[in-house]
Parts: sequence; C-alpha cells; structure tokens
Amino acid sequence: MSRKIRIVVGDWNTCRTDAMAVRHVVFVQEQHVPAELEMDDQDEHCVHAVAYDDRNTPVGTGRLLPNAHIGRMAVLAAHRRDGVGSRLLNALVNEARRRHYLEVVLSAQLHALDFYARHGFVAEGEVYLDAGIQHVTMRHALTA
Repeated sequence: MSRKIRIVVGDWNTCRTDAMAVRHVVFVQEQHVPAELEMDDQDEHCVHAVAYDDRNTPVGTGRLLPNAHIGRMAVLAAHRRDGVGSRLLNALVNEARRRHYLEVVLSAQLHALDFYARHGFVAEGEVYLDAGIQHVTMRHALTA
C-alpha cells in the first residue's frame, strides 16, 4: 500500500529533531551503532532531507555533505517498502545537482547495494567496516 510521503529539505536547525529521532531508531537501536559514532560534527554543515508520513511523523532521513557525500540514509522499518528511501535519495541527488556537483558518493551498507544501483550508483573498491557494518563506496555521476 502506497502512503503519502512529504520530503522536507533543510539545514540542521530545521531538521535536527526529526532526523535525530529516525537515525537513533535505525542506527543505534536497530543496527547497534554506538550513539557516539552515529552523531558527528558534520551535521551542522550538511543539507538534510526528512520524510514525513501523512500524520506528519518523521519516517526517514538522509544528508548531503559539502564534499558531495550522501550519508546517514535511514528509513524506519515499517516504511521501507513505501518508496521513502528513493524519495529521500532523489531529493539529495537533486540538491547536489542544484549545487553543480559533478558526482555524489556514498558508503552503502552491503544489504543496500541493489537499492543504490537501481538509482545509478556504481560500486567501487573493497568492502570495509564502518561502525562494525560492512560497506562499499558507490559513486553516481551527475548531469545537469
């Protein structure tokens, strides 16, 4: 069943509370990433995207760093088949285009490789651990 999803793109002051809530559930509670690793000093320099359901509840988030790296992509489990991740990723890629970035890069958890590949990202390099979770670097060249 498709649910109505609204994406808000903004700075850390605008998105902090809702982005942190989603990230805490997905990364800290679900994936057991230590809270001190999940939070970093980059958030205030990023553009954030937060997805809201039809009850205005935050259900997903992601961020775009100034170096064109997309990160902290997280969607609550109950919404992972609703297209939320695609909507968030597209919003962040579109923001990168608006900023005239030539490409975007991300660190994909292995279980999400196919998801990112469907959105034009290409894996490169070796598998590595980040917060105890296997990742691969992926790139996506951008056009105007």
